[in-house]
Amino acid sequence: MPSDLRKPLMGRQRKKSAGSFRRFSALAALAVVVIGGIGGLSIYTALSPGNLEKNSTAPDVVVNDTATTPDETAKAETSAENGGAFSPQSGRSGANVQRNTMPDGNVVSVFSPRTRDADGPVLMSGQTYGQDIRIAAQPNEDLLEDSAFGRLPKVSADGLRPMEQYARPWSGARGTRIAIIVGGLGLSQTGTQKAIRDLPPEVTLGFAASGNSLQRWMQESRRKGHEILLQVPFEPFGYPGTNPGPDTLLASDPAKLNLERLHRSMAKITNYTGIMNYLGGRFMAEDKALEPVMRDIGARGLLFLDDGSSAQSKSGPIAKALSAPAGFADLQLDDQVNENAILRKLDDLERIARRNGSAIGVASAFDESIGAISKWSVEAAGRGIEIVGVSALVSEQAAQ
Repeated sequence: MPSDLRKPLMGRQRKKSAGSFRRFSALAALAVVVIGGIGGLSIYTALSPGNLEKNSTAPDVVVNDTATTPDETAKAETSAENGGAFSPQSGRSGANVQRNTMPDGNVVSVFSPRTRDADGPVLMSGQTYGQDIRIAAQPNEDLLEDSAFGRLPKVSADGLRPMEQYARPWSGARGTRIAIIVGGLGLSQTGTQKAIRDLPPEVTLGFAASGNSLQRWMQESRRKGHEILLQVPFEPFGYPGTNPGPDTLLASDPAKLNLERLHRSMAKITNYTGIMNYLGGRFMAEDKALEPVMRDIGARGLLFLDDGSSAQSKSGPIAKALSAPAGFADLQLDDQVNENAILRKLDDLERIARRNGSAIGVASAFDESIGAISKWSVEAAGRGIEIVGVSALVSEQAAQ
């Protein structure tokens, strides 16, 4: 009788392997059927009308105590990326702010927690200083109020100031810092285009309130990353022979009239961190004329920059008395409209900054000024100089 022991070894192995393969195939097929059934049941459960209704009642995402669904949040983010306009939220949600004017004129702010009505999680923007470059041309609606002259800047309900929201962020390092302001933009189309195109984004731009197409230029410069100031015409010595333009604030006029002129200029554009004088030697030498103007500027969360053109200016003592954020330019960079002369002035500005830690220079939008500043900025960066928006230095001075 034949025995399996006499059969070839390889024959026995092949026979056993074929049987194992058939059993494995059957088990694999069964597993596929089971997994497919489970997957189908899961899809059916998720898409059933009852469960869709339950999902729709999930807690909304809350941004600064205003209910916003995840879909709306995604749409807002997509709108921002595509250049669409929406109102960005500040990152200071949850605070009540009460401001009291003391007998000496100082303003005391008291912050307390705000009661929340919603139960869902809070999505914070986390940004209270500076503005995302993708939406930098869009104003924060919380920082605007309607007036007879148009929309004016204001401090938001949660204490955010325009000088913080529209500031150009900087490194925060305590090295040598310089702010450069190039003013007179909006008066010449070609000069304005050249300044926005050629100047480094770290340079602050000043727009004359009497200029043309200011809203367009503001948007373009903000998209390029520039911090901006609004230049308001103040009465110079020799007025009206020397006339800075319409709505000039006059030293002899009542404060109410000057504030109306100031507000008319303020409403020309948005997204600026502060006010800078355009001429104004006579006006800034008069305490009674300048004080109510600087009080209004500070109360609106704006800085005031004195261009340093008048040795008789009272802006410094008034700002200190009001605890208002203000700065004073150290040098006029282009008294001589010559590129080599401007480069020498910029070197002088650097020496001041190395001695004091920081310095502010002011120039006009001449071709020579733009060329010199652009060239010098690149070289200064290699020497460890950080060029910052003017609000970074003014804010620091106000805190001291």
